[in-house]
Amino acid sequence: MPAPTCAGTGEGGAMKRVSRVLLPMLVLALVGGPVWWAWPGTLGGWRSVAIVTGWLGYGLLFASLVTMLREPWLARVLGGLGRMYAWHHHLGVLAYLVLLLHPVALAMEALPESPAIAWASVAPLQQGAAGWLGWAALLCLMIGLGVALSPRLAYGRWRALHGLLALAVVVSPAHLVMLGLEQWLWWMPVLAIGVLFWRVLRADCGLAALPHVVAQVAHPARAVVEITLRPMARALAAHAGQFVLVAFHDGPHFQGCHEYHPFTLTAIEPDGSLRVGIKALGDCTRHMQTLEAGVAARVQGPFGDFGAAGSGRPALWIAGGIGIAPFMALLRAGTVAAPVRLIYLYREAADGAYHDELVTLADADPDVTLVAHASGDGAPDLAAILPEADALAGVECFLCGPPGLVDAAVALLRARGAADEHIHFERFEFR
Repeated sequence: MPAPTCAGTGEGGAMKRVSRVLLPMLVLALVGGPVWWAWPGTLGGWRSVAIVTGWLGYGLLFASLVTMLREPWLARVLGGLGRMYAWHHHLGVLAYLVLLLHPVALAMEALPESPAIAWASVAPLQQGAAGWLGWAALLCLMIGLGVALSPRLAYGRWRALHGLLALAVVVSPAHLVMLGLEQWLWWMPVLAIGVLFWRVLRADCGLAALPHVVAQVAHPARAVVEITLRPMARALAAHAGQFVLVAFHDGPHFQGCHEYHPFTLTAIEPDGSLRVGIKALGDCTRHMQTLEAGVAARVQGPFGDFGAAGSGRPALWIAGGIGIAPFMALLRAGTVAAPVRLIYLYREAADGAYHDELVTLADADPDVTLVAHASGDGAPDLAAILPEADALAGVECFLCGPPGLVDAAVALLRARGAADEHIHFERFEFR
């Protein structure tokens, strides 16, 4: 299970507004282009519906592919990796639903002749190669999406079965070619497959990642480990408030999971070394608690820009558990330029990672106020802990922590008059 992260709220001001528009425009172009080209024109009825749903589904599937690319520059332009993945999920589901209508429309076209002919027009056992490929793509989509929506499935198995969606991307163009797609239009399926391989090679196989080695391991709290990663070649140009994707490989006495997981930076050292905080939340991150110096790692990124939107304005920081990570990086970097009230919530003293260092940092900076609160086994009393409405005026609110805590805190902040544009949070998982 990937470690949660909330860094990545993205750019502030004009760039944020532009990125908000670019992603819908890109999706509109990728979806609308094929539909515009294939528009049936003089045809009518169910045949037209079949043509439109087929190309509409293809466009949605292609757009879903593009939004799963894991390139820092693309994430920066389109509003953040978390936002891209949210669109990726929605577009994939929508593509499947639209493509389901494609065979239904074909059957409805033949229904006036007879129900038997209608059934024969779509029955898998009565199809040629083109029909088989179409059904195979739909089946891959169905299973892949079913797996994607199964939160309890083990991450490794989920990831392997999620590959059926990639197989659907390969099979779908073959279906088009077998139906007689004109040769000059083959660039469309070739482009889709090219995007798929781009993602697999650069993100999943790690060609876009830089080699690092674990230089130091610390245990700032129970079930939390902080890893210092020293670059073996070029250092990443990262800054506080960002996150990276890290795959740990093998070391002298450690066998890595070899999977890329997102981790928020807790510090950037002058020599380019990166520190990340890892909470034991799943099989792989639990295994990472035993990491040792000398383990090889590859690092992708950086992504996100948590905290940038509030630069120069009074801020309220709310951290839950390992959600303290981006705030820790900002404080260590000394980039606090306005009064900050940090509310740090954890269950017990043993879970309060970096507590002593936070106290030291707050004591040294008059602009930083630390409120650390151990809630025990129950939920924290946010109504008593969070500031009242008059103390929220003109304050930028940043939240990072477990989804339940963030949801409850955001609801309370809104109820106390904080406007949405002053509430910043983002959470995502790579599944």
